[in-house]
Amino acid sequence: MTDPRHNAPRRYFVDAQGHRVLIGLSPEETAEFEALDLASNETGPFTSEVRARVGAAADGEVRWLELYARHEGAWRAWIAQSQTGRAPDSGFVNYG
Repeated sequence: MTDPRHNAPRRYFVDAQGHRVLIGLSPEETAEFEALDLASNETGPFTSEVRARVGAAADGEVRWLELYARHEGAWRAWIAQSQTGRAPDSGFVNYG
């Protein structure tokens, strides 16, 4: 059986310059999101403990959440639109 993670639609597109851009974000916002994500991985997840140690983490968390919410909403809308014309091919998947 194949791993379903390898069949998931990509959450980004490649722009004319060859850069990955997250659906729903601009190239600049994608770079900002990735930098914030990398910073959170270096200091640990955005937790109250991290916020207490690093005051800027709270600001970074808010911005990361804003960008993630915009990306997630646009990605879900894109998925819904792309599946509108597709007939369900399995009783195990709820396309509604």
